[in-house]
Amino acid sequence: MTMTMITAMGTTTPSMATATEPDEKASQHLATPPAGPAPSPSPAERTPATLLRLIWLASPALPVGGFSYSEGLESAVDAGLVATETQAGDWLLDQLHLSLARADLPVAAQAAIAWSANDLPRTEQLNDWVCRTRETAEMRLQTEQMGRSLTEWLRNGEQSADPRIAALSGLSPAPTWPIAFALATVLAGAAPRDALLAFAFGWAENMVQAAMKAVPLGQSAAQRMLARLAGAIPAAVEHAMALADDQRQAFTPMLAILSSQHETQYSRLFRS
Repeated sequence: MTMTMITAMGTTTPSMATATEPDEKASQHLATPPAGPAPSPSPAERTPATLLRLIWLASPALPVGGFSYSEGLESAVDAGLVATETQAGDWLLDQLHLSLARADLPVAAQAAIAWSANDLPRTEQLNDWVCRTRETAEMRLQTEQMGRSLTEWLRNGEQSADPRIAALSGLSPAPTWPIAFALATVLAGAAPRDALLAFAFGWAENMVQAAMKAVPLGQSAAQRMLARLAGAIPAAVEHAMALADDQRQAFTPMLAILSSQHETQYSRLFRS
């Protein structure tokens, strides 16, 4: 791995894995996920409207501000940890497997089930977990801001009368991004696996755009990075769908340190 984990103040060693994680490829951790929910409907069973809605939700043009965050990547560039296309691609792959697939993706999958069952206490529980496990103020502000923005988008949409949107809006202290996204995919009629694929690809596009600006990289490099991420996303989704509550985790020490540093970084392109 090319990401770095703090082993002592001011000292780094190769790996973004958590402090208890061995230094091996993240994909090896996800090679054999435990049994999960039943398979999603086949592509032939997805309606065009649902597919288009998922594409819309995954688009960087969705007005939720995801493009304005780098999630620690800008600090990694500033610290000299990411300077090339390969390093940026490896960084994002590790983040996909060690962060997204263990936290936001499983939460979104479980929230989609809860919204489908109209289980509001469960959605509150999951939203609380997201708030409590954000490791920095910057990360928490991001998930709350994007959650509020998507909630407002849903309130202005054609399904605005659905009472679950009002319930989402009432989540305290704010609706978070994974919980809001889960409801948006349920309202679109999407199967959980398809919803997570859209969630992960939307994240990948935003992060590749961040790498283009921060490293910086050209469009061809960005497309190669996006291809690497797209190839890894299905395994990450399968892993996420199989996780139970006590298997979720949000523990990425180096990412948290970089995010904290980004809050006071002298020159920034991205929000904190």
